[in-house]
Amino acid sequence: MATNRKPTAPGRRRPPRQKPGVKKEQILEVAIDSFGRYGYEETKWADVAAAVDIGSTALYHYFESKQHCLFEIMAKTVSDYRARFDKIIAERDDWNDALVTLLVDSFDISDQQVMRQRVMVAEFGRIASPRALPREEAARASARAQTRDLEFAWGTFLARGMQQGLLPENDPRLLTRAVLGLYNSVWHWYRPGGTLRLADVSRFFVSRQLAILGCPPDLADERFDKLEDAA
Repeated sequence: MATNRKPTAPGRRRPPRQKPGVKKEQILEVAIDSFGRYGYEETKWADVAAAVDIGSTALYHYFESKQHCLFEIMAKTVSDYRARFDKIIAERDDWNDALVTLLVDSFDISDQQVMRQRVMVAEFGRIASPRALPREEAARASARAQTRDLEFAWGTFLARGMQQGLLPENDPRLLTRAVLGLYNSVWHWYRPGGTLRLADVSRFFVSRQLAILGCPPDLADERFDKLEDAA
């Protein structure tokens, strides 16, 4: 049966078709690494295009702008953190066990996730200002709303600990911001492959987070010891 399909030239193969979304994921991976390693402002959008083997104008098929890409990275960062948070809370009835798991788990992340955290904390202020482009604004609004929802979820969790007499009475919202603020401060300076292991950074900072909450600073030591033994 005749077809209108053009034959492949002799000696050449058709390039394999990529699954939908694969190219976008490649762009995000390159952007995360470049934004986290060199800074958002220092990263040229054209260099991102070249790294994934597409023309600069083709980037706009996936993102309205470099900032749209940034907002999607930020929204995904918060979304993934929240999914892990909700899973840990749902699986544990013991509040102290849930707290320790949440704090330790937040540092149990890959190098790429570290770079996402670096991007998030470095550019966080950008989500405060509305944008004119519709998809860019939708991504910004999503990142902002999810950040607020995460803070509320943490505050609710801490309030439950106070109700059970496991935490000293305090303002849950301020306490949340103190704990998350200390966590976020790590990503201003920590880089994968540096002189400090993330496991050591985790043990140090989790004990300080526990102290801020009014819990024994060594509450997570047993968990860390088990992780060290398993490594």
